[in-house]
Amino acid sequence: MSAVKFDEGRLMSVLVAPIVSEKATQVAEKSNAVTFKVLQDATKPEIKAAVELMFKVEVKGVSVVNTKGKTKRFGKTIGRRDNVRKAYVTLKAGQELNLSGEAA
Repeated sequence: MSAVKFDEGRLMSVLVAPIVSEKATQVAEKSNAVTFKVLQDATKPEIKAAVELMFKVEVKGVSVVNTKGKTKRFGKTIGRRDNVRKAYVTLKAGQELNLSGEAA
């Protein structure tokens, strides 16, 4: 399975941004998982390869959640938030990912 090669340029764009929220922090403390906002068409193997490439850590597993964008009003105009695809990346025991120290 790990023999599959991905385009490095694509992997660099798969992870859109880390998600920093109360829930993401709780998950990180409980199960050693980091949460990322990822591209809508990103696959689990792609996300795993991207995290391992960019942060030099070993990934145990990847869970993915698709969140539908909410409809929001701003005065008279009605807008819609974007759909979001979140990836919960579980790291192997002893692995740590330092987001604050990285130059983004």
